[in-house]
Amino acid sequence: MTLTPAAAARVPVLDAEEATLVARRQAAEIAVGAVERDSKRLLPVVEVRGLAESGLLAITVPPEYGGAGLPPSVVAEVFRIVAVADPNVAQIPHSHFVYLNQAVQQGTEEQKQQIFGEVLRGRTIGNAQSERGTAHVRDFRTTLTPDGPGRWRLDGTKFYCTGALLADRVAVLAHRGVDGPMAVAWVDRDAPGLEIIDDWDAVGQRTTASGTVRLTEVAVTDEWITPYAVMFDTPQTYGAYAQLLHAAIDAGIARAALDDAAEFVRTKSRPYPDAGVERAADDPLVVQAFGELELAVRAADAVLAEAGRALDRANGDLTAESAGAASLAVAAARAITTKTSVEVSSRLFEVSGTRSALAELDLDRHWRNARTHTLHDPAAWKVQHLGRWAVDRVLPPRHGQI
Repeated sequence: MTLTPAAAARVPVLDAEEATLVARRQAAEIAVGAVERDSKRLLPVVEVRGLAESGLLAITVPPEYGGAGLPPSVVAEVFRIVAVADPNVAQIPHSHFVYLNQAVQQGTEEQKQQIFGEVLRGRTIGNAQSERGTAHVRDFRTTLTPDGPGRWRLDGTKFYCTGALLADRVAVLAHRGVDGPMAVAWVDRDAPGLEIIDDWDAVGQRTTASGTVRLTEVAVTDEWITPYAVMFDTPQTYGAYAQLLHAAIDAGIARAALDDAAEFVRTKSRPYPDAGVERAADDPLVVQAFGELELAVRAADAVLAEAGRALDRANGDLTAESAGAASLAVAAARAITTKTSVEVSSRLFEVSGTRSALAELDLDRHWRNARTHTLHDPAAWKVQHLGRWAVDRVLPPRHGQI
């Protein structure tokens, strides 16, 4: 189940304006089946293929390799737009963009030519990063074992492998040698020994296919391995970029929940008798609640946009200070979008009334999606890093989660 087009034609190269316009067109199509996909757990195969063929999944390929090299601020807005339609579809290519960024920073010239060339032909990347049963989320057991000059055997089991089931290539995070430095192995979807299992069973984000990847003596050569551990030895925005896209997904969930609540109140809710109005939408308490929710969503969107601009600035002049400032801006975006998406998707029912809880409407998907996706990284740690900076001007640590 891969997304490679039948013909190996190049996808369109989109500038910033075109990218947002195409994202809105794709989002309109994606939104049509969102409820059915969630309620029946139908994987968005066609929808993700549409993103790839539209050129949206190639917007960060650097210009020297034939792409537009669009900045984080534009990518985040694309993610937010798609997430309003369906955050599952938005999350699936998250790792695609994160590992393209890894290739930009750590790939050899030959690796970049190959990887970016594939993406410009519509091929996609999924991840095999996280593992269950280890000491913590940055503890890994998957290992590349030497198997002759320039050859390795890759063994391990991964979970939360978002996008892998629908991808053409899987980026696997592993030790190079037992307890050696971390590296990324770029494994072809059809490689012998690679098994991708659709066993994701969360309450929300049900159709991201974030299941298990098993690797049994998968053959990998040096040509398809990039270093990972060294990325955090110097100032970088790699982690902040990944977190920015997560924040964009949560912002999209919040806007979708608010829009659906407004539509429900306009068309289906009955007014409370004490309000003395004919429409629930004219109840002053309902209007006040919607004002509060709109304010929260607008604030989240504004902080997200500023975080994207902070990353753009840092990438243009990368220092410890600019990278730290970008990480803090993204930490703020992650904290506020986490809070807002959970709050709005919950208060949706408060403003809409009892009927909105009917299972056939599937409005609870917004809360389930928000609650599941916001567990990706603890928002409280984002606030801790912001607090340490506010008190003592301590910059956040260098790792992939801030």
